[in-house]
Amino acid sequence: MGGELCGRMGIGLWSRLARSWRKMEMGLNDAVSKSMVGRYFKLEARKSCFTKELRAGTATFLTMAYIITVNATIIADSGGTCSVADCSAPVNQTASPDCMFKPNAGYENCLSKTKSDLVVATILSAMIGSFAMGILANLPLGLAPGMGPNAYLAYNLVGFHGSGSLSYQTALAVVLVEGCTFLAISALGLRAKLARLIPQPVRLACAAGIGLFIAFVGLQIHQGLGLVGPDRSTLVTVTACASTDPVTGTCLGGKMRSLTFWLGTVGFLITCYGVMKEIKGSMIYGILFVTLISWIRGTAVTYFPDTTLGDTKYNYFKKVVDFHKIQSTAGAISFSNFNRSEVWVALATLLYVDVLATTGTLYTMAEVGGFLDDKGSFEGEYLAYIVDASSTVMASALGVSPVATYVESSAGIKEGGRTGLTSVIIALYFFLSLFFTPLLTSVPPWAIGPSLVMVGVMMMKVVKDINWGNMKEAAPAFVTMLLMPLTYSIANGIIGGIGLHIALSLYDLAVELIKWLNKTRKMVVREHNQVSAATTGAESTVEII
Repeated sequence: MGGELCGRMGIGLWSRLARSWRKMEMGLNDAVSKSMVGRYFKLEARKSCFTKELRAGTATFLTMAYIITVNATIIADSGGTCSVADCSAPVNQTASPDCMFKPNAGYENCLSKTKSDLVVATILSAMIGSFAMGILANLPLGLAPGMGPNAYLAYNLVGFHGSGSLSYQTALAVVLVEGCTFLAISALGLRAKLARLIPQPVRLACAAGIGLFIAFVGLQIHQGLGLVGPDRSTLVTVTACASTDPVTGTCLGGKMRSLTFWLGTVGFLITCYGVMKEIKGSMIYGILFVTLISWIRGTAVTYFPDTTLGDTKYNYFKKVVDFHKIQSTAGAISFSNFNRSEVWVALATLLYVDVLATTGTLYTMAEVGGFLDDKGSFEGEYLAYIVDASSTVMASALGVSPVATYVESSAGIKEGGRTGLTSVIIALYFFLSLFFTPLLTSVPPWAIGPSLVMVGVMMMKVVKDINWGNMKEAAPAFVTMLLMPLTYSIANGIIGGIGLHIALSLYDLAVELIKWLNKTRKMVVREHNQVSAATTGAESTVEII
């Protein structure tokens, strides 16, 4: 009896609290909807309310917050503004150029500061872009530096620790020019028209190819799990070694014995299970699990080993809350050595990826949210394009790769987000992240790697839309996807796919040209015969007269 009575009392209390909360929620929603904020964002017109927008903003932020550490880690692999001058050297000696590829306290300290700069730059880019999207376009979309362009900048243009064809400063100049060009194209309303010029199979294959490229990065030793490493005979092989050569990356210990690899694998499984059950923020939970364990000192998987560099990282990590001021990446743009073939290829590649990916994502999100009208356009479309392009210009000034609209915005749209208030709330969450730089810069590569692989998985969905039964479409699409990871270049994949599509189209063009010439010849012959007949008739008439 007593148990039943307590149970009824508990249920009754819970019901009263639930009714009280619903009443407060309705009052809050009504007040916000009728306020200046509600009228500006058209909450009632779009059949939304403040709490829906709050839930939507929270869901979108949780699903895209991984980009803060992932983007900073990827671009930091380029070395940023760090150079040989930052390397430590023995007394009365100068550092050799290979110090950037060997363990070196001075260079690694510079990389650590650069990563902190890039974390702040990523947050600011996402915060400003999302806020502008909400205020100007009134759309529930989250913006941040895009996956794909960041890997292209870090590994194709600048190269690992500056080993590529362009310097970090010149690469930022490329991003700036591309952003300005993209802005001009958006202002003139040419984005959709340019996107349609690219063959559809290549367009679809680009997303999948970039996904494979990103996943391949996430499997490597320096950037992720460490499952894949170099091999003299086969170029690449399975590693996950207990220890590796810090210069060449070759295996020194037994394969598949790396504890950090197995820890990262568990994080990947957590992310997969979360996505399977449609749990929002699953990628964050996988990263958090691996990171929290890696923060424990004195273990084989710690991110803070008992070394001078490990102590420095740990001392900064212990601050927890700290506002980091950007020191090296902001305004690092340089146009020296700009007039080179590599620059123009990079410019065309970034512009191509932006035109296709961002335009496609915007339309997809508008379709998911039910914003499209009968003509295929949506309210705020023009300003959304302008904000998206302007954010890339701003990102280049901060030192990061082009900004894009995130597919993860669909999580917020599914939660009921219908207005720009969702984007403003996303921007607010990014603003709060600015004060936790010590934590965000202490996420280890083996926690980031699984999320890169998962991004690759998600980007492979588009292959189902390729017509694999038509070789004219299948071959260019396959070559595009294959070349991106195998040549370690997004640009090579795009060029190869378009080139093969043109080559396969030459036969059809030749057939059409022959048909046209044959048709033209017959017309000429027919007209010649008619003229001849008319001339013969005229001569006969003259003779009779």
